[in-house]
Amino acid sequence: MVKALLGRKLGMTQVFAEDGSVVPVTVVQAGPCVVTQVKVPARDGYSAVQIGFGEQKEKKVTRPLKGHLDKVGKGYFRILREVRVENPDEFEPGQVLDTSVFLIGDRVDVTGISKGKGFAGTVKRWGFSRGPVTHGCKNIREPGSTGCATFPGRVIKGKKMAGQKGNKRATVLNLRIVDVRPEENLLLIKGAVPGGINGFLLIRKTNRVR
Repeated sequence: MVKALLGRKLGMTQVFAEDGSVVPVTVVQAGPCVVTQVKVPARDGYSAVQIGFGEQKEKKVTRPLKGHLDKVGKGYFRILREVRVENPDEFEPGQVLDTSVFLIGDRVDVTGISKGKGFAGTVKRWGFSRGPVTHGCKNIREPGSTGCATFPGRVIKGKKMAGQKGNKRATVLNLRIVDVRPEENLLLIKGAVPGGINGFLLIRKTNRVR
């Protein structure tokens, strides 16, 4: 059985648990996803399935991708991702995957593109402490020293500095599925997930249960 689905973030809400406590959840439209390709060790060197999600207009699909998806005959998709599987013989192109791969209580890792927040300074981007405010100090929100002494005499790669904040691939680990609604293709996942509303997500069963 495949352990992942592609989906779309619909927003956040809250539900009530059996003990009456309020649980914040993210509503995700997970699937249905179509298997567009099956990869086997004999031909490709590893076992995986490629799944597609999100309808796409034919005129927006490149010719190589159109030829690839025409072999399946299930339309065109905005997102294609590969998911590793143990037994690729269980799958075939055109097969539809839905929320039945998940159960209530499963732990999942959710990957998406985080919200872009523009160019940010070191205080906002990295949580740097600010400088002194009194006695004429002018380095209140400045990063401070960035270089080295005579050797090596340059700024080390990876130095935390001002720059673009967000708009990067991010993964939130070990979230719990609160509810599964297969008739609506919905998953209710406890907590927040990366990205804004209508952002695409990859939901995978976690291997890091704590």
